[in-house]
Amino acid sequence: MIAWAITFLVIALIAAVLGFGGIAAVSVEIAQLVFWVFIVLFVVSLVYHLVTGRKPPAV
Repeated sequence: MIAWAITFLVIALIAAVLGFGGIAAVSVEIAQLVFWVFIVLFVVSLVYHLVTGRKPPAV
């Protein structure tokens, strides 16, 4: 999920350099949304781990 945020951030930076304000603004908003979703999911999984005491499965 963090890869999506980085992808949209790169798209926003390229669009900003080229002067496409609308594309840059939308890409930044999507990157911020994906970043916050990632943070929320991380916190939820951290709290779940602390409450249950279970370790995630080894890959």
